[in-house]
Amino acid sequence: MNGWGNMMGGWGTGYGGYGMMSRMGILMPLIFCIGIILLGIYLLRHRTSQVHTGTMGKQSGMDILRERYARGEIDSGEYQGRKSDLEGK
Repeated sequence: MNGWGNMMGGWGTGYGGYGMMSRMGILMPLIFCIGIILLGIYLLRHRTSQVHTGTMGKQSGMDILRERYARGEIDSGEYQGRKSDLEGK
């Protein structure tokens, strides 16, 4: 009998006798942090892709027509004609 190591069944094996638990204690927070980072990246990319494609605030045809008229891109006659087309009159 050479001391506590033999009596305790190899208790001093480097992981304190809790080999798998010690590894999981290190891996679980690491996996959790990586998951949070990946989720953040996904949400950021998804949101920016919506902004660039214009799908965040969809406008109706009437909204676009009003904006073009307000900017002076079309005149009153063209506005009235397109408005009646969009309204189905």
